[in-house]
Amino acid sequence: MTQQEDQPVTVRGLTLDPVTNAPIVILKAQGGTRLLPIWIGLFEANAIAIEMEKIVTPRPMTHDLLKNLIATLDAKVVRTVVDNLKENTYFASIYLRCGGEERRLDARPSDAIALALRTGAPIYVTHDVLARSRSIELAEDIGEAEQWRQWIDHVTPGDFASNPPGDAAPGTDD
Repeated sequence: MTQQEDQPVTVRGLTLDPVTNAPIVILKAQGGTRLLPIWIGLFEANAIAIEMEKIVTPRPMTHDLLKNLIATLDAKVVRTVVDNLKENTYFASIYLRCGGEERRLDARPSDAIALALRTGAPIYVTHDVLARSRSIELAEDIGEAEQWRQWIDHVTPGDFASNPPGDAAPGTDD
């Protein structure tokens, strides 16, 4: 069972930060208008994109290998949860059911999302993380794509939090 404070989300898509060219995964609250951008690494974005586009690779990629390993061990990914935000870095958990017991694994959100997409497991974000993060609330009177375009064109690192030089980029999962 999920915690009461968990908001189900879907992967709305991937985009690039126009300033840094860093990939951003966009999570959207199910049944809502809220978007949560999380800056991720290039390899993780590639893993998410490959699954979203249903591209078949000649050999298993890392997340495919993990999915196969979990299945071989008669376990199942029950859900993934973006469950913490510390110093502009998101954290996630992967919940596995194995032998009748539920186990929690610490993960980067990008890896949790890539695995959830491959296994069909639901993705959640805690309300606490949503409350403490910079997200986008879509208005109903203009299109989602246009609002996203407006936001990404005007976002600055200062919109998320102040980072001392050398700290992680805002809203990352590294």
